[in-house]
Amino acid sequence: MNTTPIRTARESEAGAALVVGLILMLVLTVLGVSGMNMNTLELTMASNTQSQQDAFQAAETGIDLALATRDFTTTAATSIAPTDVGGDTTAEATVQFMQTTPVPDLSFSMGVGTGSVQAFHFDITAVGEGPRNARATHTQSFYIVGPGGP
Repeated sequence: MNTTPIRTARESEAGAALVVGLILMLVLTVLGVSGMNMNTLELTMASNTQSQQDAFQAAETGIDLALATRDFTTTAATSIAPTDVGGDTTAEATVQFMQTTPVPDLSFSMGVGTGSVQAFHFDITAVGEGPRNARATHTQSFYIVGPGGP
C-alpha cells in the first residue's frame, strides 16, 4: 500500500507568491535606481548648460564694458581687467586697432578721393568665465569715423 500523501494543487503552489513578489520587488528596484541615475545625469547636463550660458552672457558683458570705456587708441591694445559680473562669472576684454579705411564722401562719388574722412576699425575680444570652468570667447568689430590723414 502506498503511504505517500496526495498533494492538492494549493499545496503544490506554496511559496510561489513569495518568489513572484521577490521578482517584482527586484524589477521595481532596478527601475527606481535607473530612474535616479537618469535624473542625476539630466541635472548635471542642465547645470552644464546653465554654466555655459553664464559664460556666454559674461563675454557679452565684457564687450559692453569695453565699449562703455570709450578708451580707443590706434597705438596700442587696451584691456579691461577681469571683472566680477555677478555670481561666479567674470569678464575681461581687449580692444585692438586693426586698420584705417577711407570713407567715401561726396568728392569720392565724383571720382576724386580727398581722404578727408576715415573709418578706424577696432576689434574687441572678450572672454567670459562661468561656474564649472565654462568659458566663452566673443569677438566684436566696430568702426569709428573720424578725420582723415594728409
